[in-house]
Amino acid sequence: MRRQSPLTTGIIYFILGILFTVFAVQNVSEDGWNFFSFLLIFLATIDFGSGIRMILLHFKIKAIHKKK
Repeated sequence: MRRQSPLTTGIIYFILGILFTVFAVQNVSEDGWNFFSFLLIFLATIDFGSGIRMILLHFKIKAIHKKK
């Protein structure tokens, strides 16, 4: 079984972050700010942060392989 690259994982996290943000915006426009809205924004923030970390890891690994 092949491991998934950090770039692919980062892109998936970004897509999930965008999806949670869209759901949060829809929830706020319908119901206002409530606990569920804050939860969705929190999840989107975690996903965007993880996506950035994974993409940076991909470029670090790529730079290390270039040096060899």
